[in-house]
Amino acid sequence: MAVTRKVRRFSGGVCDLGLHVVWCPKYRRPVLDGRVAQRLDELIRQKADEHGWEIVTLETMPDRVHLFVRHDPKSSASYVANQFKGFTSRVLREEFPHLKSRMPTLWSSSYFAASVGAVSAATVERYIDTQWERPQKKRERGVP
Repeated sequence: MAVTRKVRRFSGGVCDLGLHVVWCPKYRRPVLDGRVAQRLDELIRQKADEHGWEIVTLETMPDRVHLFVRHDPKSSASYVANQFKGFTSRVLREEFPHLKSRMPTLWSSSYFAASVGAVSAATVERYIDTQWERPQKKRERGVP
């Protein structure tokens, strides 16, 4: 399956930044189901809209959340993850009191984040390593 590159324009540049973020409830408790899961989905989309981030895909499972989001170049992986975790924790614990009584906090303090792109790391490495082999670069260096 081919991945379509979708670049976003910002002042001073163009980027294609994607992030796969995974986080879990405290003690990996399976509390993300039914109305809680539905509301969590709404809140994540609301927070993404607020920041101008694009949700590519979102999967809420009873004991974890998988999110693929495209974000701006000024937002670090930790900022993106913590924006979603902090906001959703506060709202969900207000709206669903059972989430307060069963756990000291809604989310585990950790998360997983990996950059996602249409080009693999090996492709980028090969591209950089072969820059001087390209005809226009050889001419710039004075090599016929």
